[in-house]
Amino acid sequence: MNLGIVAAFAYGILAILGGIIGYIQATSIVSLLSGSISGLLLIIAAFFQLQGHTWGSILAVLVTAILVVFFAFRLAKTRKFMPAGLMTILGMLALAVMANQMVERLPKGGGSWFCSSTIFRNSR
Repeated sequence: MNLGIVAAFAYGILAILGGIIGYIQATSIVSLLSGSISGLLLIIAAFFQLQGHTWGSILAVLVTAILVVFFAFRLAKTRKFMPAGLMTILGMLALAVMANQMVERLPKGGGSWFCSSTIFRNSR
């Protein structure tokens, strides 16, 4: 298991917990749904990364990037560190770890990472 999988799983758990806390404190159903959906997507992405599916990494990066942008806008709007600032910083850290893991898996000596995924490798 690599750090990208751990980062996706951990950020997914944080997103779910944040949604639950948002619901408890402000009775925000939107927080509960968005935290649960994004968190579950990240956990599912981590699971499929464990199974060796390249698209799990792509899904994790996309969901994390969307969350980072969302929380960065929320931080700029509210100027409150909790929860937007914390989730932005932790999301950027998770995104950096995931991107680093993706770059490390690039094939050496040319070729495209996307075309070397298992989906395309088996169809040639």
